[in-house]
Amino acid sequence: MISGVLLGLALLTGCSSDSGSTDCSLDACTVTFNRGVGASAKVLGIEAKLLAADGDKVTIEVAGEQLSLTVGQPATQVGGLAVSLDKLTDSQVVVKIARN
Repeated sequence: MISGVLLGLALLTGCSSDSGSTDCSLDACTVTFNRGVGASAKVLGIEAKLLAADGDKVTIEVAGEQLSLTVGQPATQVGGLAVSLDKLTDSQVVVKIARN
């Protein structure tokens, strides 16, 4: 019984990335994309894609909606999730995605 519950929790928080890494808890994920168009990750039951990174702004698609984010901007609400840009460097884009 306990192993079934743990497996269920693992599936709910499951995350994967094609071009970077993910670090997820039950209600939030930090996604680190390698900077470059085409990077994507599946977290919290949705797909997040890095579409562009220009200067201090990034454009990502989360749950089918395009968002423009800058570091330090308050989280943007989309599909019951709060999405924010945590860090932007020459090589990485770090985005936080959390359930509301």
